Amino acid sequence: MKKAQDPQNKANIYNKYPFPFALLRSLLVPSYFFLLTTNADALPGQSAQRVVSWINAHPTLRPSIGDGLTVSKSSTPAQRFNFTASALPPGRLIAPRDRSTISSERLTLYDRINGVTFDRLQESLRTIYGPDIYQDYSQARLVYSYPTPRTLDRGRRFNLPLLSAQEGKLFLGKHYAYWLEITNTETGKAFNGQLTVFLKQDLDKLQTELSAR
Repeated sequence: MKKAQDPQNKANIYNKYPFPFALLRSLLVPSYFFLLTTNADALPGQSAQRVVSWINAHPTLRPSIGDGLTVSKSSTPAQRFNFTASALPPGRLIAPRDRSTISSERLTLYDRINGVTFDRLQESLRTIYGPDIYQDYSQARLVYSYPTPRTLDRGRRFNLPLLSAQEGKLFLGKHYAYWLEITNTETGKAFNGQLTVFLKQDLDKLQTELSAR
């Protein structure tokens, strides 16, 4: 089984993007946060009210805006950070099973200065959710990755460059499922990326949708 990343790659992340990584540090994180260990107290499967309380108390995510389930921060137009908790599963819109229960939590990054990589998304997972969830992710099984050869061929034949530009991975952990995606530019550097933590029961739905692209 393929793991989320090996120990050597994990060490490289810490060397390249000190905790917390550069974008969060420059945009979001007060100096005292370097001394804190963040633990996830509100995750998919828990009530929306509990997640709102966790967001408001989180040293990286607070303050929140809107309905309390969305955080949007930016220091310049070239760097943005968004976090959204939702009762909807990731992927195509469907009716929520329970509007009072969170099904997915999504982090999106836009960084035109430094770019966005899978390493940075992985470190952001550790920054926001703490060591327990990061360990669940690190030990997770890779169940799907794209673009596949079929997707690349379809993108060329139908002139759909986004199919080739989007690069993603789906992982199944013991407690949660994880979706990471970056969108590469023509130069091969990505400025956009997203990481979603979601309920394992929604993995088949998302994998089916991604594989049908």
